[in-house]
Amino acid sequence: MSVIIRRASYERDSLRPLIFGMMEAMGGNEIRKGSRVLIKPNLLSPAAPGRAVLTHPAIIQAVVEYCNGRGCRPLVADSPAVGSFNLILRVSGIRDALHGLDCECRPFQNSIRVDIGEPFGTIDIAEDAVQADVIVNLPKLKTHSQMLLTLAVKNLFGCVVGYRKPEWHMRAGVDRQMFARLIARIGLNLRPAVNILDGVLAMEGQGPGMGGLPRELGVLFAAGDSFTLDRVVCRMLHLDPEQVPVLKAAREMGFPAPEAEIDGSLPMIRDFRLPRLTSLVYGPKFLHSFIRRQVLQRPVCDSAVCRMCGECWKICPARAIAPEEKPLHFDYDRCIRCYCCIEVCPFGALAAAETLAGRILRRAAAFLLPPGKTG
Repeated sequence: MSVIIRRASYERDSLRPLIFGMMEAMGGNEIRKGSRVLIKPNLLSPAAPGRAVLTHPAIIQAVVEYCNGRGCRPLVADSPAVGSFNLILRVSGIRDALHGLDCECRPFQNSIRVDIGEPFGTIDIAEDAVQADVIVNLPKLKTHSQMLLTLAVKNLFGCVVGYRKPEWHMRAGVDRQMFARLIARIGLNLRPAVNILDGVLAMEGQGPGMGGLPRELGVLFAAGDSFTLDRVVCRMLHLDPEQVPVLKAAREMGFPAPEAEIDGSLPMIRDFRLPRLTSLVYGPKFLHSFIRRQVLQRPVCDSAVCRMCGECWKICPARAIAPEEKPLHFDYDRCIRCYCCIEVCPFGALAAAETLAGRILRRAAAFLLPPGKTG
């Protein structure tokens, strides 16, 4: 399975031929007049291009231009976590970038039931994604406080529409790997024909929302298989794919990514700042309540930055944030550590933080346990 890697910038004259070449190599022959082509970028929330929260408008523009050149009118769609779709288009510059091009641009609306396999069975996925002849997946290279990284496979979770996203977070509860299996199953079901990852301006730190830090990497990835692409990104970051819950889940379910054939030069980045993922539950059951309150990593609020906008308590699937209580109050007994609140905060006021007790226990375990063992 080929993965194309190219050094890139967002400058139109150089970016457009790169995108056209990637599209041609990955799936151009499937895009033809009359094709239902879904372009699925990462449109998490309203953010300017320099914040590295969203797929850059220049990439979306080039893909739409390619599709127009093949005689089809594509749909650009996503299901944002926060903010109106029109506001996202305006703030991000996507609306201006697509002006005059022949495409439809709107949020996902209707869902249909799809059997994605065990243990989930039939779930609701955006009708536009299921019925598309071709899906062009345009993820952003970002960190993620719950799933470590948002790459090609994770971007497809955006095909779960609206309120059903936090509903699935709640169903998975504190089981991070169960949620990862859900994402992997969705990726295996949708299987985009083309995946082009925006790593020109990536995000590190406490992503995937406004709490993350933009970092210029200057690279584009393209592949026909989203799992293979994600594994190559791990190689670039000197990261074991088993540390990425979605890739680990796919391997455990018997769907390892095909071996990658690299077309281009893979940069080596050793200092990319990743969020720390800690266990979501452990120890005897009678201690779980205490551990959840006092030991586990948890969302915290910087009250000096918080504007009390309400986006966090509106999206919280566990109803663990007290509405309009200032300073912001979390019920850590109820909190399932999905970090939806961090993801949607428009001001970057929320972050995942380890408790003092958690740091002490982790360091003690690292000191006491033999190398290669974990508690």
